[in-house]
Amino acid sequence: MLKTPSSFTSLLAAQTHAAPVNFVFYGDELLVQELDLALPPIEALAWPQLRAAQFYPVGLLGDQYCQTTWLGPVGRPDLSGTGLTFRKLRSLFGVMDEALLSVAGRAFQISNWARTHRFCGACGTPTVHLAGERCVKCPACGFMAYPRISPAMMVLIRRGDSILLARHKNSPAPFFTALAGFVEAGESVEEAIHREVFEEVGLKVRNLVYFGSQPWPFPHSLMIAYTAEYDSGEITIDEAEIAEARWFWPDDALPKIPFGVSIASDLIRAHLPGTLPDTLPDTSPGQVRSTHKP
Repeated sequence: MLKTPSSFTSLLAAQTHAAPVNFVFYGDELLVQELDLALPPIEALAWPQLRAAQFYPVGLLGDQYCQTTWLGPVGRPDLSGTGLTFRKLRSLFGVMDEALLSVAGRAFQISNWARTHRFCGACGTPTVHLAGERCVKCPACGFMAYPRISPAMMVLIRRGDSILLARHKNSPAPFFTALAGFVEAGESVEEAIHREVFEEVGLKVRNLVYFGSQPWPFPHSLMIAYTAEYDSGEITIDEAEIAEARWFWPDDALPKIPFGVSIASDLIRAHLPGTLPDTLPDTSPGQVRSTHKP
């Protein structure tokens, strides 16, 4: 699962290193070498756009200093003859080292925050970065902005020895997966689960149990995963959001499910039909049980 490697240390202040790890983004694409999709060495970045770019500290991966920047917004850089190319982070799943890919996701969120907060959202004045914080501040009105994090719930619904999986219309991949949706202003995660489940498939659930969480840099989500038990209702899909949803029982062939870098993969594989316990486990350290119902 995509997660912060144990060897990573976050840094708020820039450091001087002879050979830093450079995460360079153009929009939501990462600059890599064409031949092996590795990050480019420092000597490959000696071109005007990058000499003028400001790099932001990300952290230390082991003893390697990682920094990030972004290019744009005028025109896509011409990489002809450089041996470099831009690739979306999703296309690097299973190709780039998972620890490095996790740091790349963090780097993208930092560079995206820096790119979109150059000016104050309240009065339009250019912002300044505060020393010792991942924060920009407006010198005119005092408005402060930290990197945005958007919490999103994910829930795998159990019904006896079956699980409910759905294919989302707007998903970039044709997977069947758990239900998911963003937490709205004023909601708890549990309230969002009850709302989203009813909106997307017309069901009511009970016995929510926390499973785990994961940073998801597309572009700045925090996925918070639960299991829940079916309570009542018949599947009635929201055709604007869901292409298909159904129960999968032990004798059913499983459809294509998300790959291992996603918490959805861990959530589903931990509760495959035929391997489910008869009753919910006791809440253990690190788990949170909620029996809230709407």
